[in-house]
Amino acid sequence: MAAAVGIDLATASPAAALQNSLARTPQMGFNNWNSTHCRADFDEAMVKDIADLFLSQGLKQAGYTYVNLDDCWALPNRDARGDLVADPVRFPHGIKALADYVHSKGLKFGIYSSAGTRTCDRNGFPGGLGHEQQDANLWASWGVDYLKYDNCNNEQLDAETRYRAMGDALRATGRPILYGICDWGGSTPWTWAGDVGNSWRTTGDISDNWQSMIAIAHRNQPLAAYAGPHSWNDPDMLEVGNGGMTDTEYRTHFSLWAQMAAPLLIGTDLREATPATYEILKNADVIAVDQDPLGRQGTVLSDAGGLVVMSKPLADGSRSLTLTNETDTARTISTTATAAGIGGARSYEVKDLWSREVTTSRGTISATVPSHGTAMFRVTPTSRTALPAGVFDLGDLAWTKADNGSGPVERDHSNGGRAPGDGRPLTVNGVVYRKGLGVRAGSDISYHLGGTCRRLTVDVGVDDEVSTGRVRFRVYRDRTLVADSGPRTAAQPALRLTADMTGGRKLRIVATSPGGKRTGHGDWGNPRLACGNGPVPGTHALSGLDWTSATNGWGPVERDRSNGETKAGDGGALTVGGTVYAQGLGVNAPSTLTYYLGGTCTGLTTDVGIDDEVGARGSAVFRIHVDGREVAASGRLTGEDGSVRLTAPLTGAYELTLQVTDGGDGNSYDHADWGAPRLTCF
Repeated sequence: MAAAVGIDLATASPAAALQNSLARTPQMGFNNWNSTHCRADFDEAMVKDIADLFLSQGLKQAGYTYVNLDDCWALPNRDARGDLVADPVRFPHGIKALADYVHSKGLKFGIYSSAGTRTCDRNGFPGGLGHEQQDANLWASWGVDYLKYDNCNNEQLDAETRYRAMGDALRATGRPILYGICDWGGSTPWTWAGDVGNSWRTTGDISDNWQSMIAIAHRNQPLAAYAGPHSWNDPDMLEVGNGGMTDTEYRTHFSLWAQMAAPLLIGTDLREATPATYEILKNADVIAVDQDPLGRQGTVLSDAGGLVVMSKPLADGSRSLTLTNETDTARTISTTATAAGIGGARSYEVKDLWSREVTTSRGTISATVPSHGTAMFRVTPTSRTALPAGVFDLGDLAWTKADNGSGPVERDHSNGGRAPGDGRPLTVNGVVYRKGLGVRAGSDISYHLGGTCRRLTVDVGVDDEVSTGRVRFRVYRDRTLVADSGPRTAAQPALRLTADMTGGRKLRIVATSPGGKRTGHGDWGNPRLACGNGPVPGTHALSGLDWTSATNGWGPVERDRSNGETKAGDGGALTVGGTVYAQGLGVNAPSTLTYYLGGTCTGLTTDVGIDDEVGARGSAVFRIHVDGREVAASGRLTGEDGSVRLTAPLTGAYELTLQVTDGGDGNSYDHADWGAPRLTCF
């Protein structure tokens, strides 16, 4: 077995990954709740009319697939067998007949229940608690394709336990049923639901007004790191067309949901929708952003004075940019391609996704945006650009070539068969990889690097979806072989490859089988490409450096201030146990901050603790990770404990992650401080 650089057995721990192939991109469809609640107009005729309109109005062609029922579809009591019974007044032909009708239109059918003893409406019906398998079997027999599972009347039982029980029951039916978890973000499901459901609500219920919609967007925006293929943050259903907002505000609503890779579930009665409503809901360019196969949720680039800029990476290497004006007067909003992470090209094609106008820019993107409006652009470099500084998942980058032995190269899934998205979570010898590329032997994939990258690390092996076959994995920097796995079999664990990419203009990864056979299913698991220079030599206050990603449980991450409330800059001085820190970071659990180091730093020291602004009420655990490995942890700290000093060795590290989790009692009042974090580099 030859290798140009280091090879060793991969030691990645199993990653959370849902074992179904649904919601490769965010689900699209209809749910009646926002327009009908439990009124009498929610009935069989309405649902059939909606299915018909999906076809006649072009919604199916636009990507809308699911026609879903919400609360009040059943009688208040189960039958003698303990089964749920459809309300015979609303649904005289029963649910199976309705599902069959929806299926006859080439659509899918969804249903509703609650992870408690009863559902949420006062006229609701029995919930699924204690009846999970019975209900799942019944729905599967009816042909249900989607479950929205609410969170009412749960007898204070643990949310994760209740939702896992139904998830297990759905899988046991053998029918693919998309699982939408709806606990309104109360249990921070983004931290645990990735291997349980296909989406999870991050907020309370939306209302049809500007204040509700934009507040929900703010709540969902910091959670981008938790979303991805098959697992989506859900800021609730669409209100577009229900009459409580202007069309300008509805365009903002639709733009932000697409930018956040949110499920797009129509919540208006399409029988009464205006042409303007249909125009918004069928905007193919905006839908393409939501459904982009890369599966990344957009992140906030800037937020000042009610002017918010978001950027979303797309699979072809372009970026979607939203410029939102939350103020009461028209304002000019500007950003740059460099800020969006695609700087360096000679020029850019800029497409306005609402006007469809296409222009050319040298890198500045600007628009005069009306009050409560959003300008949305797709920005595409007209020439190849070098990757900026950071650590990238190779499956998230745009390739320049992607040949495969059979079917398409799959992002974050195994090769499967010939159809796109027909694989399963990448799994080698029992270890599951949430990120990576699934290929068939005979694959050849290339990326443009531009000379800025330093190192590639990746675990390689034969996917567990096959029991035979051999695959050999090779990595090339330009024309130079820099890593070679030798033949790998289905019986072997994954192998860690580390390849020196310094100065390379092109990365090429190749998977072959001995003798030229194309039977082996190969996985490139967790391929991480480090590019660019780290901080300049010296000692740095970490709050003075730019992070590469940030999530926070309450409001934005604050520099040199405590977390405060939801608005930027509303905290006080960082103070733990009476000690005031002039520099540092104020966060709220759950929080994750990532910094690129470039292999040139040696250590980090920081004090950590609960900020005095919450008294003794908060509790949290602070952890420091280096290249995915935990190197320091505080243990559980409360507001009564004062600060703890953490020290982390960083020599040779490329990525630093600061993580705060709640102390086991929820994240209320978990205002956590990284006090005087000092980074030393050479």
